[in-house]
Amino acid sequence: MATYAIGDIQGCFDELQKLLERLAFDPASDQLWFAGDLVNRGPRSLEVLRFVRDLGDRAVTVLGNHDLHLLAIWQHRDRLKRSDTLEPVLEAPDCDELLHWLRHRPLMHYQADPGYALVHAGLSPDWDLETALACARELETVLQGEQFAEFLAHMYGNQPDRWSENLTGWGRLRYAVNCFTRLRYCATDGRLEFRQKDAPGTQESGFLPWFAMPGRRNADIEVIFGHWSTLGLYRDHGVRSLDTGCLWGGDLTALCLEDDSITQLPCPRICHP
Repeated sequence: MATYAIGDIQGCFDELQKLLERLAFDPASDQLWFAGDLVNRGPRSLEVLRFVRDLGDRAVTVLGNHDLHLLAIWQHRDRLKRSDTLEPVLEAPDCDELLHWLRHRPLMHYQADPGYALVHAGLSPDWDLETALACARELETVLQGEQFAEFLAHMYGNQPDRWSENLTGWGRLRYAVNCFTRLRYCATDGRLEFRQKDAPGTQESGFLPWFAMPGRRNADIEVIFGHWSTLGLYRDHGVRSLDTGCLWGGDLTALCLEDDSITQLPCPRICHP
């Protein structure tokens, strides 16, 4: 039995199947952890959703920003962008069934043994494990409840950018969803920063990767994430970064949780800057 964590797929269904062949994945005994962004920009988002959904409890999937964007378009069609490749999902006869399944995925998955947390982008440096899990549950309750469409209408935006236990309402939820699905850098005073997107070392002075922030309150857990393709494969500071730019002609990457080994599949370029 093996557990494999896999970076952002974003509709690259054929590449996912080739990677699973390389891993000799056995759905009868192995498990897959997906770091979010199952969909968008790649050509076969519909097939990815159907495949992962049909894996049942053999797959754990956390929501990424592109997954939430698909849910927002489902509810608010004016959110569709020119770069989106989501029409086949939205026009599929099983669209509602698939997106009902998607909206019930978690924002964070934590497994005490072997001590890994799975998120799409990151965790606020001000959150300990208990707070992070509580914020994830708050978001999941809203996404799965009657305020689902209303939350998606209020989801976009960069404020508030500082954590406080006193945050309430849409602001509290927006802060949390931005950490889980969009975070890369923080200012040294703890504010979330979304303009800096390139690899560490290229950012402006006064900003650090979220996982390198001094005093990070969740530094005692191992965090697996995707989202940051310019960071690529990264294993330090107690984190495992697995988005290695499948869409951009990089690799699709899998991490075996049992032995920390890496398997990668080189991929053709699908998107261009």
